[in-house]
Amino acid sequence: MNLSKKQADKLIKGCVNNDRKAQEALYKLFYADMLRVCLSYLPNKEQAKEAFNLGFLKVFQSIQNYEPEKGELGGWIRKIMIYTSIDICRSELKFTHVMYSGNDGEEFFIPPEVLEKLYFEDILHQVRTLPLATQTVFNLSVLDGFTHKEISEQLNISEGTSRWHLSEAKKQLRVLLDPSERNADRPKERSAKSK
Repeated sequence: MNLSKKQADKLIKGCVNNDRKAQEALYKLFYADMLRVCLSYLPNKEQAKEAFNLGFLKVFQSIQNYEPEKGELGGWIRKIMIYTSIDICRSELKFTHVMYSGNDGEEFFIPPEVLEKLYFEDILHQVRTLPLATQTVFNLSVLDGFTHKEISEQLNISEGTSRWHLSEAKKQLRVLLDPSERNADRPKERSAKSK
């Protein structure tokens, strides 16, 4: 969302003064993008709308604390939406504490020809098939750039558990997004001729 400094200042000033028109304008301006953020963290649209509305209530209640020199208004609102979404789904998250011994640099390659055929909605649909805890860690890390330390603090898990969930998400998505991977783990059948 690209707002000029003048537009952002006017909206912020109006919201600080409880001007309903400014609040409505801010709400409508960020509606689609921020609802999409909430949808990426929550398993259904009702919970996402609840998070969105609670998030905007928090925005309006604390907009006087927004500091433009620390970042754009949209980024500040996005963080509030992420934290509100996590608060709502926290009760549903089931984390298994595990020791992760994998390499942080370990990457799971998805061929470009597979990615070219996918749209954002297709990928989001596949991400939503992940267990909620794994999906949440994936979203925080990959979509929103949180570090494992930040994720562990936000979700009250260890950094190792965060790393394990991210690794697991990448493995599962690789299989879901690339059909050739589905058969890669199966042992090859011996032909009758080779006996």
